Amino acid sequence: MRPTRPNSMLTITPKTVLPIVLAMVLSNIASAAELGGSFSVGIEHDSNVGVDELDRSSNLSDLGRLISFGTDLKHDFSDTTSARIIYDFSTTSYAEFEKLSRKTHSIGGSINRKFDGLTAGLSYFLADTKLDNQSFLAYQRISPSLSGFATKRWFFRGAYVFGDKTLERRPGRDSSFHSVETEGYYFWRGLRRYLNLGYAFRDEDSRADRFDYKSHLVKVRFVERFQLGESLSTLEIGARYEKRDYSAITPSIGQERFDNRTRVLINFDHPLTPRLHWRFYGDYSDYKSNVPSADYEQLILGSAMEWRF
Repeated sequence: MRPTRPNSMLTITPKTVLPIVLAMVLSNIASAAELGGSFSVGIEHDSNVGVDELDRSSNLSDLGRLISFGTDLKHDFSDTTSARIIYDFSTTSYAEFEKLSRKTHSIGGSINRKFDGLTAGLSYFLADTKLDNQSFLAYQRISPSLSGFATKRWFFRGAYVFGDKTLERRPGRDSSFHSVETEGYYFWRGLRRYLNLGYAFRDEDSRADRFDYKSHLVKVRFVERFQLGESLSTLEIGARYEKRDYSAITPSIGQERFDNRTRVLINFDHPLTPRLHWRFYGDYSDYKSNVPSADYEQLILGSAMEWRF
């Protein structure tokens, strides 16, 4: 066992990083700021309600009521430097599994600067999740990135991510991680039709050795925008595969754990008016693991109405 880490957010805390991001935006925001946002309500059917962060599934289905609100503040300091702040609140309330209902507040900030055909960025994200109205998960990450067009059709982005998470009443699962991510976009018709490919390597270090793992993740996403009636609808189809290799013996099975996680997602967005959108989505997960509680399938189907401003 390695020495126990203090139950903290390491050196990256809302008291240090986030105020810097906020100050850089708010200091010059008065005249040129661009404010947007959305409010949505919806309902979804979950075939296997559980808590993914704790490797827990019920094998029972339930209906969830969803409410979310978000704001997005953008500001251009110059032709080459821009910044934005995003705040989101979301809640999922289950009919039967009330104790698994969630509320999440999240805030993020980013600064980007263009130079010589490339864009350098720095982003910060902080989220706090309550389960059954009690503190459950605190998560934050900071990420420098570099992106740009290699050709007229190919756009690439690379990033390093450092993250930290704390789970209340589950100190062994408190962890920090380092990740390297890269992704490419191929544009057939600008934003009307494009393909997104991505890869990420992650090294997660938990307080309890049995939760340490390294993972490889690959993903693919296809987006098509097409005319439907008088509106431009959006269809998005994606898939991702993640292979996790744990580095210590899991006591419950007496051997090292492995996970193979496959997800397939679909999302359809149709504008009913310029501001009111109807959205339908599906999310199928097939998690394979030699730990029985982490081996399960799940299908989520949902629909929502969203007002954008």
